Amino acid sequence: MPFWHRLVIAAAVFLAVSIVARIIDWRLSQKQLAPEASTRYRVLRRSITTAILVVGFFSALLVIPQVRAVAGGLLASSAVLGVIIGFASQKTLGNFVAGLLIAITQPLRLGDHVTVDGTDGIVEEIGLTYTFIRTQDDARIVIPNEKLASDTIRNSTIRTREKVAEITLQVPLSTDLGRVVDRLRGLLADRRDPDVFVTGLDGNASIVMRARVEDEDEALRLERELRLRAHAVLRAEGVYA
Repeated sequence: MPFWHRLVIAAAVFLAVSIVARIIDWRLSQKQLAPEASTRYRVLRRSITTAILVVGFFSALLVIPQVRAVAGGLLASSAVLGVIIGFASQKTLGNFVAGLLIAITQPLRLGDHVTVDGTDGIVEEIGLTYTFIRTQDDARIVIPNEKLASDTIRNSTIRTREKVAEITLQVPLSTDLGRVVDRLRGLLADRRDPDVFVTGLDGNASIVMRARVEDEDEALRLERELRLRAHAVLRAEGVYA
């Protein structure tokens, strides 16, 4: 058989294995899991896909006589372990191993709010070698897993994703603060751990409204809603003209 025929067959074998790996990865990705389980599962999916592709690559090489002996030896003997150990000292595999450690120990999980090197963001993706963090301006910070595994990380949601939604209002000192506070409390009647209180009387009266919510996104939504509703209440009370 001509060499190029064997090359085509090898390419077809690798393509078929790649398609199988994609299908398996897609099927695994359909499971809905808790954040801590999802983090481990995501790294496991990537590891399985990579393993399938590596085996498929060496299997495709078996079709080519010129490299069959080498490929067969790597695929069927302990040489594969030697290759892995050899690459373990390299940055790429170091990041891969760090990714596995992150998945197991979970210093951060998908969806966690973290601070790395003074930058705040949400953990969006934990890959085999890199982790993607989405910042407040919707940018992405790509950090090698090896760095995350060795650096200090501030994780605001490692124990719970709950957040406190809080806004501060300024009203004139001539306002009936007791009445206004009672009216504003009504806006939080259906919320968890609601609180409305006066924090300052310097120039204007500062009134804080706060309540506990499920996560940061819900906190942002409630804060936006409270600003509008509180403004309407204060206008109705004649505080704002």
